[in-house]
Amino acid sequence: MVYFLLFISVVIGYALALLLKIKDAKQISIFLAFSGAFLLSVTIFELLPEVYRTPSKEIGVYIILGILLQIFLEFFSKGAEHGHVHIHSEKQLFPWLLFISLSIHALLEGFPIAEDNNLMLGVIVHKIPISLILSLFFIKANYSKTTTLVFLFLFALMTPLGNWLSHQNLFSPAQEVKLTAITIGIFLHVSTTILFESSKNHKFNLSKMTAVVVAVLLAYFL
Repeated sequence: MVYFLLFISVVIGYALALLLKIKDAKQISIFLAFSGAFLLSVTIFELLPEVYRTPSKEIGVYIILGILLQIFLEFFSKGAEHGHVHIHSEKQLFPWLLFISLSIHALLEGFPIAEDNNLMLGVIVHKIPISLILSLFFIKANYSKTTTLVFLFLFALMTPLGNWLSHQNLFSPAQEVKLTAITIGIFLHVSTTILFESSKNHKFNLSKMTAVVVAVLLAYFL
């Protein structure tokens, strides 16, 4: 069921891109702000206490490595993880750099998902608007439907694959904690970037602020 929900979140994003009359990612900025705040809150409320059960400066090192890894990936994804896609190709070739960078991100975000945390909800809420924006990019860039569907299908498989790998006893408990810490760094970077970029010119916006507060409260009380 977990694998299905993680996969279907990308399908929902694609379906919304087709059904809704959305021409620009700015039109879903409130949903992006909500998703960023929810993912950030779940990360802080649930994942951070998990890796710091035994406090260690080493955990902080791996969190920083996660942040740096995400920054590195964004050189190739151009910020698609937080709602920006700025890749231009006259020949409309398959965007391999975008795919590989997003796949690494999606694979890692599947590792910490477990029955005893609400991270799955956070990831789903995050993936729907990102998938919607990716779909809009492919549609506006006139990529073929085959290319679009192949890209989104493979992308949709990555997070369930990461979660499946985490249950195959491939890593020791200590290694799993380090992987979780790296993922925390990725989530911290992506979610805070979404929040900062959702406020145009850093101006106060009541509707977005309300969405952020609701997201934090939902994450806390779940």
